Amino acid sequence: MASTFNIITLGCKVNQYESEAVEELFLEKGYQRQARNADIYVINTCTVTNMSDRKSRQMISRARRDNPDAVIAVMGCYSQVKPEEVAEINGVDIVLGSRNKESVVELCEDILQNKNVRDKIIAPSETKSFEELQISNQTEMTRAYLKIQDGCNMYCSYCLIPYARGNIVSRGIGDIVEETKRLAANGFKEIVLTGIHVSSFGKDFDEDISLIDAIEAVAKVDGIERIRLSSMEPRHISRNFLERMKATGKACDHFHLSLQSGSDDILKAMNRKYDTVIFKQKVNLIREVFPNAGITTDIIVGFPGETEENHKQTMSFVEEIKFSKTHLFKFSPREGTRAAKMGDQINGNIKKERLHDLEKLEEKNRIEFLEKQLDQILSVLIESKSDFKGYSGGYSTNYLKVNVKDDIPANTIVDVRITGIKDDELIGEIIQN
Repeated sequence: MASTFNIITLGCKVNQYESEAVEELFLEKGYQRQARNADIYVINTCTVTNMSDRKSRQMISRARRDNPDAVIAVMGCYSQVKPEEVAEINGVDIVLGSRNKESVVELCEDILQNKNVRDKIIAPSETKSFEELQISNQTEMTRAYLKIQDGCNMYCSYCLIPYARGNIVSRGIGDIVEETKRLAANGFKEIVLTGIHVSSFGKDFDEDISLIDAIEAVAKVDGIERIRLSSMEPRHISRNFLERMKATGKACDHFHLSLQSGSDDILKAMNRKYDTVIFKQKVNLIREVFPNAGITTDIIVGFPGETEENHKQTMSFVEEIKFSKTHLFKFSPREGTRAAKMGDQINGNIKKERLHDLEKLEEKNRIEFLEKQLDQILSVLIESKSDFKGYSGGYSTNYLKVNVKDDIPANTIVDVRITGIKDDELIGEIIQN
């Protein structure tokens, strides 16, 4: 009987991509997926917040309880930053870093074949090249994630990711195109270009290559109809970038620009590389080239030293920009970051009040953007049956959930006239060609 494995993933789209790639490595070696009582558990961890660390430990403990005799391999950002702490967790056999995941199958097999030898293997990553994990198919998805970049050189004062992922490394465009072709051959029509800091793509190359070159190369692959980007750095948005992106005819008009604060003083303390003037200029430029663009963002509430005036500045700026969706987080001090050592840490009750203020504003802006779509025609990739009976659901190019009558096959792109809003989702009618 073939050995079995289960992969448990926490965190971002990059982690999800890497878990899918590792899954393919196991399947290629003849292993079978099994959710419970598997022979091997791989826990792909996250460390973006203290809660992420806690959830990672909980998943490790759950795997151990599920099968005390299983081989447990832990990889990802938490195990990269704190390998010794992870190694001390009962049941852990292998501790990998954030960039050497291609070795996990071999390491697990070594332990399976030598059951009496359970010495912990600790191999945090120090590689400076892009790890060529590849995916030819992705389970239960209609859009495919394609990792083109890893690492971050920004060193924001609150963030551990540069320490967990290392400096930026970019994937060769030839390799990107080859994986895109495999995904297209498997029927995927939408590609999401993802990475830890996608905007930095190409900055480690000797040649003059940047993110727009990767977008244009992917757009030339037959069968790919939509290209979506993960989070973008505002400073890297330019007219040339946007116009070349639009000229492909395949670019989705959705941009995730992480603001983090609407106060210039707080942005400086965070070591963000822009201010609100630059951010607003980039948003206006996006809306000039892509008039109906969905612009989403992240905001951290209660950063050390954030005054009531700083909070009001953030509220005012969010009101002015009118994001289509805002992801809100209370500041969580991460050991090893400069922000954790800063004075003027904000009381938890104040964070809660400020979060509530922004939640109300976020809802207002989100509903206004939904209402703006009424009577518009949106291109929608159908993904599944809708939660609404008798409807199918999918996402527009500007990343809104749209529901249409009838049972439409998944992975079908249709033009939809928006007729209504229900439970924060759009309702529409298919425009017949």
